[in-house]
Amino acid sequence: MSRNIIAISRNTFREAVRDRVLYNLVVFVLLITGCAVFLGDLTAGQEDRTVTNIGLSAMLIFGVFIAIFVGVSLVSKEIEKRTLYTIFSKPIGRGEFIVGKYLGLCLTLLVNSAVMGAGISLALLYVEAGALAMSIWGTVLMIFFELTIITAVAILFSSFSSPALSALLTFLVFVIGHFSASLRDFAENLGSPAAKYFFGGVYYLFPNLSHFEFTTLAARGEIPHSGYLFALAAYTIAYNAILLAIAIVIFRRRNLK
Repeated sequence: MSRNIIAISRNTFREAVRDRVLYNLVVFVLLITGCAVFLGDLTAGQEDRTVTNIGLSAMLIFGVFIAIFVGVSLVSKEIEKRTLYTIFSKPIGRGEFIVGKYLGLCLTLLVNSAVMGAGISLALLYVEAGALAMSIWGTVLMIFFELTIITAVAILFSSFSSPALSALLTFLVFVIGHFSASLRDFAENLGSPAAKYFFGGVYYLFPNLSHFEFTTLAARGEIPHSGYLFALAAYTIAYNAILLAIAIVIFRRRNLK
């Protein structure tokens, strides 16, 4: 990895950490985890499942908000502040800029995921569910994988579109990604060739985020198999590489004047 990418990643991480929105989101997730403990007390014998379900779901939702709203502004913020021209006046390529920004935000999401996961674990320890407190970390890793894909999608759209439209499109990809398999099965049941090919294309074109859904199983104490985690990691790396490659090609052709 080049020094330019490392420098840009480090600066992106520092800027994101200084952003108060990130702290507020982390605090809010921890508060939700606390609420889950309270709700768990109302569900006799189900405290551990309630805390796990609510905590991991909140972690995913607010992680997606961070990935979208920070990701779509990474490029536009530099253009508005006109710092992008200063960056490119140095021997830094546009591809290095995109990759550095992406890795910096992924590092931020990794730290946030660790903090949120620790909050959930502490809540589970509070309700005396020590086994679950340790077993959820495989699911936390899966959520982080999903967030890296959403970040790559956000950066792709931000490479050629406005922040508002990029945020909307990224959110739609997130929604479609979780329902693409269901849409494909629904189209096959309809028996329409056109619908079958259309939703089949959606299934293979959009990221299949249903592969990352493990919250319900995690609440039952199940742990994702190591082979499955490796397969998800390979899928995530390959998909992110494709998205970033497309983003770099588009951004290189973009007129920044």
